[in-house]
Amino acid sequence: MQGVTIGYQRVPTKKALKEAIAQSPARVNLEATSMFGNEYDGSLADAPAGNYYVVGPHPANKRSWYAQITVSRDGSIKVS
Repeated sequence: MQGVTIGYQRVPTKKALKEAIAQSPARVNLEATSMFGNEYDGSLADAPAGNYYVVGPHPANKRSWYAQITVSRDGSIKVS
């Protein structure tokens, strides 16, 4: 499970995540939390195609919601 931020602020809800991605995927940042180093860390707009599993609002302290972000090869982004 990765963390996710909008700018430098944690995303409070899954609805807020969907709205932020619709407005500007470049402002949404995925945060790698794995100690093994196999997770993408950076702007969602630059993320390679694939599935990303995120938790919020904070991956270590408070897990109130979960989401799967799918980035397709053509660059479209879906949140479920």
